[in-house]
Amino acid sequence: MAIARKRQISLVDTKYYHCISRCVRQAFLCGEDCFTGKSYEHRRGWVEEKLLSLAKVFCIDVCAYAVMSNHTHLVLYVDDKKAKRLNDKAIIIRWHKLCKGTLLTQKYMQGEKLSKTERIFFNQTVEQYRERLASISWFMRLLNEDIARKANKEDGCTGRFWEGRFKSHALLDEAAIAACMAYVDLNPIRAKMANTPEESARTSVQKRIESAKEGKQSKQLLRFAGMPRQQMAKGLPFELKSYLELVELTGRCLREDKRGHIEEASLPLLDRINISPENWLKLTTHFTRVFHGAVGRPSSHTSYCENLNRKRRSNLSNCEKLLA
Repeated sequence: MAIARKRQISLVDTKYYHCISRCVRQAFLCGEDCFTGKSYEHRRGWVEEKLLSLAKVFCIDVCAYAVMSNHTHLVLYVDDKKAKRLNDKAIIIRWHKLCKGTLLTQKYMQGEKLSKTERIFFNQTVEQYRERLASISWFMRLLNEDIARKANKEDGCTGRFWEGRFKSHALLDEAAIAACMAYVDLNPIRAKMANTPEESARTSVQKRIESAKEGKQSKQLLRFAGMPRQQMAKGLPFELKSYLELVELTGRCLREDKRGHIEEASLPLLDRINISPENWLKLTTHFTRVFHGAVGRPSSHTSYCENLNRKRRSNLSNCEKLLA
């Protein structure tokens, strides 16, 4: 039985989540139809463009993504502190970029004075919008609805484009974040859609490499902040250079079938998060097969389940084997 979304998201334990959306019947509705020969590749561009535009409005950052022919992978970071910090006007401006809002919010933005009663309802609406701007469910809803409408209009049909719900995994620690991001970025290589990370179209790793060539970090993605430290700026707890090397070496291992042949000394990130090369390869090739819920070390699982009042700890045995 599917677990309610509110029982999967615990921002106290982690702000990182892996989300997967699949096309109905796993059809290649964003790729090339092998039966008719018709190409829908341009729809992958729709997804990427909409994804990055939503990230500018929501208080949610994109860590990694891969837009495939029949599904999408996202690794998202929920910046709820930013949502709480924004004033009422900033919240309304952001929400109006997504939806029309209400008569009261439109009246407020036009500079009209609100009565005491109107102000009460207005304040309730602002708080609702504040919560939505830090909600993965709303982020995925607006992303998937937009693509479904465009695709159905293009096909001249109605009905579902995506499966009913997106799947999600809570990423509870650095090891889970690094493994999941590498898994997402290497999806095109595993599917034989690309030979190298820089050739992997519609992926975050390609965008990061393009920016890295100019000595910069991509402004459209959550930046790498470096090694974890007490006073740490917002960002991924890795070095960009180390992560790109990690993806390259892992990808080469996948293509040449050199399971367990990676030298630990050449992978400083793996040394730091203490995962063996054998387990790393399994994590980055079968992430969604191995895990079906929260991902992280057993100690991280304990806190996560306690905060969500969950007695059953899915994935615990696999996490103990691969991440302990």
